Amino acid sequence: MPVDMRAIIIGAGRGRRLMPTTENVPKCFAVVHGKRLLDWILDALAAGGVTDVCFIGGYRVKAVEREYPQLTFRYNTEWEQNNILVSLMCAEDLMDRPFVTTYSDILYTGAIVADLVASPADIALGMDTDWRTHYRPRTQHPPHDAEKALMKDGRVVRVQREIPYEDATGEFIGVAKFSARGGALLREHYHRRRQEFLDKPYRGAATFQKAYLIHLFQDMIEQGVPFGHADTHGQYREIDTQEDLDLAQRGWEA
Repeated sequence: MPVDMRAIIIGAGRGRRLMPTTENVPKCFAVVHGKRLLDWILDALAAGGVTDVCFIGGYRVKAVEREYPQLTFRYNTEWEQNNILVSLMCAEDLMDRPFVTTYSDILYTGAIVADLVASPADIALGMDTDWRTHYRPRTQHPPHDAEKALMKDGRVVRVQREIPYEDATGEFIGVAKFSARGGALLREHYHRRRQEFLDKPYRGAATFQKAYLIHLFQDMIEQGVPFGHADTHGQYREIDTQEDLDLAQRGWEA
């Protein structure tokens, strides 16, 4: 396991669909089994061998700074005008060595982090292969909104919401690993597409500023960049709505 692996947590957005929980605190402060999402994430990262952690903040970031002074911080000051892809690149200066990136509104285990870190691929995505079970009770976040994927022969060959429900072999959980070379490829493709599409629609997003990570990932796959994956079978939850939070209280194994 590389000793210089760091983590970048993307936590700038407000999470309006999780109101009233996010009225005065960031989304990652939502509590499951008496523990904040951010604490679940930090524990999973540590269990996977990653303890050098950066938090990209925006909405209510001062609360995170106050409660977690051990973290490194980067800031998305325009979080209301952009989306998760642009937000991640606020920590571009920390991508000079291998890193794991993670959404801040999810639950997962140290096992998937360890498997991603151990992956020989320059870029590897965490995938839930039991994603349909996770979606059945989610009336407020239907499967067509899932970041679905197709995997074949150890590679991710497609990652798009538009993949038919019946065809998807997994869902991207929001956790990914980049080697130093993988990080360089990410930055190279990001800046090229940003220059081309800044104020234009980009792969389903109204503008490049509003793009998701999977928009760029799919673009890179189509350009021939290989993406590996590491899988979890159901040990993952997304907390996007109050319903999701209630489901996690009942279904997540503490």
